[in-house]
Amino acid sequence: VVHPDRIKTNKGARPGDVLVLGKPLGVGVLSAALKKGALNEAGYAAMIASTTRLNTPGPDLAAIPEVHAMTDVTGFGLAGHALEMARGSGCSLAIGWSKVPLLPGVHALAENGFITGASARNWASYGEAVTLPEGFLDSARALLTDPQTSGGLLVACAPEASDRVCRSFADHGFAAEIIGGVIEAGEAGPNVTILS
Repeated sequence: VVHPDRIKTNKGARPGDVLVLGKPLGVGVLSAALKKGALNEAGYAAMIASTTRLNTPGPDLAAIPEVHAMTDVTGFGLAGHALEMARGSGCSLAIGWSKVPLLPGVHALAENGFITGASARNWASYGEAVTLPEGFLDSARALLTDPQTSGGLLVACAPEASDRVCRSFADHGFAAEIIGGVIEAGEAGPNVTILS
């Protein structure tokens, strides 16, 4: 049950908003490694901890008026759900890859080929609307499109509310990170740009 004034969707992000991500990426990579017998105990523990942590900050975040849009990052990966937010809001999103949190060890696993088939299918379905920086590694792209089980919340909020948003996450035991911002859509329409 939610009050009608507190319903947040993936629409409503505004140019000037900042983007906050509530969980690190990499669950799909960890599960791919698990299926191939290449995931160590620490990796398995990180995967279970992430997938079983419910997005309990949601109601608190929905109560913040300066939170303009919110979605969970699940099967389409960060790039896909960011693109949905961009298209739904009529804006573009810019994400700093160096600011995106990753689960421990997933970059090395992705570099060694432990990625899901869904990651490649995700890129094939929406990659034309995502701009990558020059020299962006295939393993990084796999993490950008990595499907998440019980992935983190992606929040677009006014800059002045970012501290409050991060505190709300922290109150629920999450280490949220500011990963980018919302900008005006260009002539090509809403899209996602990944910055170094």
